[in-house]
Amino acid sequence: MDSSKKTEIQLSKSKLTLMLLGSLAFVGLGVWFVSDPSEFNNPILSSPTKVFIVGIASITFFGIAAFFILKKLRDKSPGLIISQEGVFDNASAVSAGFVPWTDILEIRETKVANQPFINLVVKNPQDYIDRQKNSIKRKLMQVNYNAYKTVIGIPSNGLKCDYRELKGMLDKAFSDFKNKTI
Repeated sequence: MDSSKKTEIQLSKSKLTLMLLGSLAFVGLGVWFVSDPSEFNNPILSSPTKVFIVGIASITFFGIAAFFILKKLRDKSPGLIISQEGVFDNASAVSAGFVPWTDILEIRETKVANQPFINLVVKNPQDYIDRQKNSIKRKLMQVNYNAYKTVIGIPSNGLKCDYRELKGMLDKAFSDFKNKTI
């Protein structure tokens, strides 16, 4: 890979730290809900059982998120590398690794819980699921595929660039590749 023809986007340690603190706050809130669910009385969580279930869900979801964010905080690799050959994705907990332009059919946008993602729609999604060594990551990729018809979702919230900038770089590189192959 010619280094003059690639763009490296680093992981943002400050953004990741803020996400970690937010996750830990929700884990703490979950622990509080679980420790005394009868203490909470409001119209949304109208019973101690609902409070307890929300607490367990919060601890589980945000605990897993905190674990993966901690792993990213220790990761010294770039979050994303865009080259003439393709994209190396290391931007999220469920990173796809290297994705050649020849595998990419389309680049589109999705919002999940008001967070925008750039989706790389690939010809062979099962190949990307199968190459995940971790069974949880394989399952998460399958869930992404079932919900959004793509296994690769790239968030900008952990990268040292904003969403529009990232989308523009990927669109341009993909367009350059398509124009070169015509």
